Amino acid sequence: MLFRTKTELPTPDKALPGREQYPFAIPETHYVTGRPITPPFPDGLKTAVFGLGCFWGAEEIFWQMDGVWTTAVGYAGGYTAHPSYEEVCSGRTGHTEAVLVVYDPDVVGFGRLLATFFEVHDPTQGMRQGNDVGSQYRSAIYYADDEQRAVAERARELFGRTLESRGYGSVTTEIAPAGEFYYAEGYHQQYLAKNPNGYRCHATTGVRFPLDELSPTS
Repeated sequence: MLFRTKTELPTPDKALPGREQYPFAIPETHYVTGRPITPPFPDGLKTAVFGLGCFWGAEEIFWQMDGVWTTAVGYAGGYTAHPSYEEVCSGRTGHTEAVLVVYDPDVVGFGRLLATFFEVHDPTQGMRQGNDVGSQYRSAIYYADDEQRAVAERARELFGRTLESRGYGSVTTEIAPAGEFYYAEGYHQQYLAKNPNGYRCHATTGVRFPLDELSPTS
């Protein structure tokens, strides 16, 4: 019963209530870049939030991309305010482990971020990535505006067709408006820079995203 609960999203009335403020301190700066990980961010930058399994390895991929100004890990898509890691892992918050990506659109387009997102995990696995099982590992894109939403929906459809042509099942990636992004505990932030031999889960399909078919300006 516990296993099944962790792979099913709770309804709002069944979710943990959370709290009004963080029960832990949030680091002010990125361990690798030294830049802020919380707003306000410089003018002209945009944000995106992605869920693609364990956020340790996911964040590492994004902070290394040209045009990405800063990153942070946290919890998104659920109901519980200011949750702890243990609460998210219980399956009773509705949140997925997520990466906040702050990027310069003049250097890297949202389409390129989406291509990387889809290539470095398996978006057909539902409430899991590899051996990591639970609703907190689900695939998700939380968009900041209607433009991001439209591109994300096209990307999901395009990659879905690409995967199905290679024998994979349907893409399960959730696409929803970006609500509150709750920062994770300090030890999770840029975890793999602090622990280079730490755990990385990349249950990738190995299929390349056809970025040239998404948009000529992506």
